[in-house]
Amino acid sequence: MKLIYKNLKKGEIKFKVENNDDLWYLSHIIEKGDIVKGKTTRKIDYGKGEKVRAEKKLIFLVVSVETVEFHKHSNILRVLGKVVEGPEEVGNGSYHTFELDEGVILSLVKQKWLKYQINWLDEAIKSKVAKILICVLDRENAYFALSKKYGYELLSSLEGEVQKKEERAKTGGQFYVSVIGVLKEYLKRHKFENIVVASPAFFKEDLIKLIKDENLKKKIVLASCSNVGENGINEVLKRPAVEQVLKQDRIAKEIKMVETVLSEISKDGLFSYGVKEVENALNAGAIKILLICDQFIQEKRREGGFEKIDKIMKTVEDMKGEIHIIGSEHEGGKKLSGLGGIAAILRYKLNY
Repeated sequence: MKLIYKNLKKGEIKFKVENNDDLWYLSHIIEKGDIVKGKTTRKIDYGKGEKVRAEKKLIFLVVSVETVEFHKHSNILRVLGKVVEGPEEVGNGSYHTFELDEGVILSLVKQKWLKYQINWLDEAIKSKVAKILICVLDRENAYFALSKKYGYELLSSLEGEVQKKEERAKTGGQFYVSVIGVLKEYLKRHKFENIVVASPAFFKEDLIKLIKDENLKKKIVLASCSNVGENGINEVLKRPAVEQVLKQDRIAKEIKMVETVLSEISKDGLFSYGVKEVENALNAGAIKILLICDQFIQEKRREGGFEKIDKIMKTVEDMKGEIHIIGSEHEGGKKLSGLGGIAAILRYKLNY
């Protein structure tokens, strides 16, 4: 994200969306009651009766936000609200939707910026897009995924015929040659900084032996996994050897935080999960770290009940606790969803 203007004393920033990951951050920064202003396209009617005609015009609008919707798979962030200022053709009080994607420039005004929102803003500005390709394979299947801020995107999969070791030696590992071809194509297209290749047993080593392209080979980091497919990708993201490669990505850190909660649960330690239990811990002033799944937040915004979650988050911050939003598309997010979408690591154990 490119920051154009910032004055937090007035509660205002102006920014330019530079990539799809910026939309994930903004979906959790922009909230009901905020003011969004900028240029936008709107259909405006001219004339009366049968002579009425509609034209799309580029206009400047100021909108009071009511709902925020992030569509991950189409990479569009929609911000809907009431118009509070605009040209004469657009009546105040009418509704308008800003559609945010790459290249959009907008201003955002808040009555109060919370600490975790400022942290996300800084992270979005400073961090660059993760250019990491993950490949998990065995002797007959390979899966390719792109690491993202909020999870990962499965790019493609490749299936070959099952070959015994002797047959692979005779054919020169034709399936592996195909895998290498896909890796080279993705490297050319996306210019990845790192490629993580993982497999059960010795398959990754067999693949490396066949790679002649030194530029490709030097970008590869090897890791182990017991499964292929999406289970394998999730497993790879938890490996310590891979965490260093993913240090600019949120995923490894998010998974580790959820695993910490699960570890506390397994030993009946410092934890609470579910809205009711988290509220009890909050009332006792015991929350050290609050974890909330992004999907849980979106559901509460759609179905109602977000005010309670918003109050929990603001109170945690007032009590000097940490708040982390966990992406729902990786294993950590799915496990957190299984705990009700919200959990906390406590300062001390509660006795009920």
